Amino acid sequence: MSRGLSRSRAADVGLAVVATGLAVVLAGVLATWRITVQGDRDEQRPADAIVVLGAAQYDGRPSPVFQARLDHAVALWQKGLARWFIVTGGKLPGDRTTEAATARAYAIDHGVPAEAIFGEDKARNTLTSMRSVAALMHDRGLSSAVFVSDPTHMLRVLRLAADLDINAYGSPTRTSPIQDDQSEIARAVVHELGALAVYFATGGELSPAVPEGSGQIH
Repeated sequence: MSRGLSRSRAADVGLAVVATGLAVVLAGVLATWRITVQGDRDEQRPADAIVVLGAAQYDGRPSPVFQARLDHAVALWQKGLARWFIVTGGKLPGDRTTEAATARAYAIDHGVPAEAIFGEDKARNTLTSMRSVAALMHDRGLSSAVFVSDPTHMLRVLRLAADLDINAYGSPTRTSPIQDDQSEIARAVVHELGALAVYFATGGELSPAVPEGSGQIH
């Protein structure tokens, strides 16, 4: 009798493991689909601000990924979609300047008035940047923004913005060099899946000790 119960329990455990595994796989497939759908959607419209998410910079020169984001954000500004242009991103140890300062200088050089630009220059990951942007916007009575980043990044950015009480719209850049490399796209999607999982589970960031601006993606 006890041997039969033992086999039954083992079978139950096995089924539970299989069911859990299937649930995880299905959740991953759904999340990947949502990342792709959001990345394909351009929601640009009039808003209080345009927010460009930081990426790697080299001594004040934006990386190709960062430049693509900035070019797109400036183009949205030139359409007259917003009064404010918000820049984000801190710096790595040893850097002489920040992602935000690099973005500000680039935007000014491309026609955005200096008085229209503000932002945060301390954050080293998306979550911290978004929290700082939300605080700055709320302090100024701003409630809506068009966010600019790479397509794979948009779902997480918009979810964070919604959780921070920002009426957020995504306008992903289409000219990032990442978009020409399927392996880079796959790597970015995997990163986003991990970051979303950690955020939903803990409310935190994937790897807070590793700055997102240290690489080419975020």
